[in-house]
Amino acid sequence: MKVLAFLATIPIEGPDERAAAIPSAQAGDLAAFEALMRRHERLVLVTALRLVGNMADAQDVSQEVFLRLYRNLDKVEEARNLPGWLYRVTVNASHDVLRKRPAADPMEYAAHVPASGLDPQQSTAEAERRRVLEMSLRLLSEKERAALVLRDLEGLSTEEVARVLGSSEATVRSQISKARVKVKGFVERYFRRRT
Repeated sequence: MKVLAFLATIPIEGPDERAAAIPSAQAGDLAAFEALMRRHERLVLVTALRLVGNMADAQDVSQEVFLRLYRNLDKVEEARNLPGWLYRVTVNASHDVLRKRPAADPMEYAAHVPASGLDPQQSTAEAERRRVLEMSLRLLSEKERAALVLRDLEGLSTEEVARVLGSSEATVRSQISKARVKVKGFVERYFRRRT
């Protein structure tokens, strides 16, 4: 969590700096590309972390996303299109990582989460809610997880999620609805098991 706290402190430039960075990076300006990376690393890393469930894989995904950005800078037309492109590539890179990983039972993971003896920060109700959310996301199919993360955790509209995932809005609404039902069921089972 210290990494996420650090990422929250990264300043974000104004619209003029954002608009200028893409053409400069496309022209080969490495400093402009580094500025693009710094500006969007939090978006990519946090989204990847929510999709893959651990920091090591999220960092690998983030690295892959920015490598793909560097290779495909010519495909990004405007600064306002970049976040959508980054979400799409982050989802795809996360799917690649998840496909290589053996399936795990989230309830098995929950059984190994210690109930007591945690440091004060982890013992708060907020820390437990985060752990339960991370475990519940592991239950979802890749498409459901991506739709739910982008809509409910990243705050994109259903239309934006559909565009990022290359799906119809109806499909995205269905995936989100199914995901919410599964998450709710997992949370209820988790807390019943803990009491």
